[in-house]
Amino acid sequence: MAIDSMEDVRASHEGELRAMLLRDRVAVTLGLQLVVDEPGHAVITMVVRDDMLNGFDVMHGGLIFSLADTAFAVACNEDEQVTLAAGAEISFLRPVRIGQQLTATAVRRTRTGRSGIYDVQVVDEAGHVVAEFRGRSRTTRLPAPAPGNSDGADRGTP
Repeated sequence: MAIDSMEDVRASHEGELRAMLLRDRVAVTLGLQLVVDEPGHAVITMVVRDDMLNGFDVMHGGLIFSLADTAFAVACNEDEQVTLAAGAEISFLRPVRIGQQLTATAVRRTRTGRSGIYDVQVVDEAGHVVAEFRGRSRTTRLPAPAPGNSDGADRGTP
């Protein structure tokens, strides 16, 4: 299911997408599609657009990181508690060009207490690995934002 706009998501997918993604402006901007959403496992896809390219006409690494980070976020938020990244690293293994479809698959490696480790593999449409990401999560005591609130007011964001 494509995350095309906040309004479209709220109107047609309210029961299907998690509230977390309903408020995720980055997912909307990048056109991410949530394919699998299970505890400790998530799959998200995206198609590379012209506005995602750097000065060498390859996809900007920060946007590949954003795709992997979003899959990580879905996988590690397994319950009502807010879980955030404590750290992450990525290795870029091959260049990505306009029109390619990327798929990020996140899997939990371990979760102990409030900490977890998740691996995300990003592949292109041919199945070639383009990036490997490892995220470290930390479950917080932060309250989840109120449903439908996307203005940042309840999160202390300006």
